Amino acid sequence: MSKSAALHAGSDPYVPRHGDPNVEVLHYDLTLAYKVEGNRLDGDAILTCRVLAETDGLHLDLHGLHPQKVFLDGRAHRFTHLRGRLSVKRPLTAGTELTVRVKYSGKPRPISTRTLGSAGWEELEDGVIVAAQPHGAPTWFPCNDRPDNKATYTLRFSAPPDYTVAVSGELQGTSRKGNAVTWSYEQAVPMPTYLATVQIGRYRRLEHAGGPVPVRTIAPPTFSAEDLESSFGAQTAMLTFFAGLFGDYPFASYTAVITEDELEIPLESQGLSTFGSNFVDTDWESMRLIAHELSHQWFGNSVTLQRWQDIWLHEGFACYCEWLWAEESGISTVQAEVEKHHELLAGLPQDDLQLADPGPELMFDDRVYKRGALAVHALRLHCGDERFFALVSGWLTQHRAGNVSTEMFLEHVGREAGEEAVALLSPWLFETELPSCPGPASD
Repeated sequence: MSKSAALHAGSDPYVPRHGDPNVEVLHYDLTLAYKVEGNRLDGDAILTCRVLAETDGLHLDLHGLHPQKVFLDGRAHRFTHLRGRLSVKRPLTAGTELTVRVKYSGKPRPISTRTLGSAGWEELEDGVIVAAQPHGAPTWFPCNDRPDNKATYTLRFSAPPDYTVAVSGELQGTSRKGNAVTWSYEQAVPMPTYLATVQIGRYRRLEHAGGPVPVRTIAPPTFSAEDLESSFGAQTAMLTFFAGLFGDYPFASYTAVITEDELEIPLESQGLSTFGSNFVDTDWESMRLIAHELSHQWFGNSVTLQRWQDIWLHEGFACYCEWLWAEESGISTVQAEVEKHHELLAGLPQDDLQLADPGPELMFDDRVYKRGALAVHALRLHCGDERFFALVSGWLTQHRAGNVSTEMFLEHVGREAGEEAVALLSPWLFETELPSCPGPASD
């Protein structure tokens, strides 16, 4: 096996050339300064790491930016930076803990591949959005870009004083020095790299009352408080509703950021979701996506896949939460949504999609979302509501802040609901033919 092949043998095949399976990062300490004019980022990253398996070197992901100095345990080291991989050659034994410091700079830009599209740091008309799922985190900081490597974060981010910096963490305070304001954040709940985000814009903050944790919307001043309350004010009710079904909200607060620009789709990150200005309305299409992104805080952000092929564990449950909220808010019923979407799904090709392993080209295909939600409903009907919601909330509690797989979920289902429930899920997950519609439509 070549050195290159050996290096990437443990990489997720959906996102090749990302992540080092021999090392885990325990904590990221990031000091960043950004100039909006010219899109210039200067960074100083200190990573606290633990070696998991004997290796001849350390490998981090850093795309489109230029490392200037690298230190291991305070001592400068030579390094190479090739095709987005920052490597330091040094023999390391399992169990070793070390700090890696990287000073870097450049003009951040998205990373784009044929199969996964574009992700990461994106310059807007007046600000920045970072949508990193699944491979965009290395566009703004050096990292071990694997969903199964969760770490805590400290982040200090300097930007011009008329801009707000929103980060997937808890704001500790701000300080001004010269013509820049530094925003300090902590993320104490372990977080994978793809859920780390920073949003920069000329924003103001609106706090929504009535939630079990602070719930806020950060948006351009062009939107009135009334506009934001009518479109995003339901987040507190949604959060309370989902917490009643699935257990306590897993983070300290929840923030929705509204960009000045229009965006094709919103995207969740840990404790924060990002929406384009086109989602500031009261139409069901916007409401369902607000519910979808919020539910990801349980399904995906607290309990996160180990490997990208298990994306249905995020998207299937989040899609099902849309239907739960439709029923709770009187828009529709879960069964009506099930029947509508099963009929739509039945009119689409099936032979190219296996839900439990859709392939990188189809991992965000809408059929994954809808088929996953239908599988969830089939399980609910089989179990009955009391057992089903106990099963799901138990799953989330057991794996809170951890990583999971389809196999782990099926083991949990088997323990809580029996092997018949596992057998019921198998054709939804592992066969391409679409099973009958769960519920009355299949009678």
